[in-house]
Amino acid sequence: MHRPFIAALTAAALLAGCAASGSRTVVDGAGPDELLKLRAGPGLGYKVILGLPDGTRLTRRDCVTESGQLWCRVTLADAPALGGYVSADYLSDI
Repeated sequence: MHRPFIAALTAAALLAGCAASGSRTVVDGAGPDELLKLRAGPGLGYKVILGLPDGTRLTRRDCVTESGQLWCRVTLADAPALGGYVSADYLSDI
């Protein structure tokens, strides 16, 4: 009876730890003449905050699936106060 609760608590603690620390990633695959859109929320319906060229260094916080697409909450490595959501399809770990 206590196992599901302990498993859920452990999973929540691990996710919180990952979200707090973040992982380094870089924009990859947007193309030479294109920009990856940093959005205010996880989906195409959210406002575009900024365009990010390939090679932009980011810190990935957490990811969510919205309408079958994986979106990651990120902050700019060189400007941690600036953040939003990007499609995970255009991120590569460094």
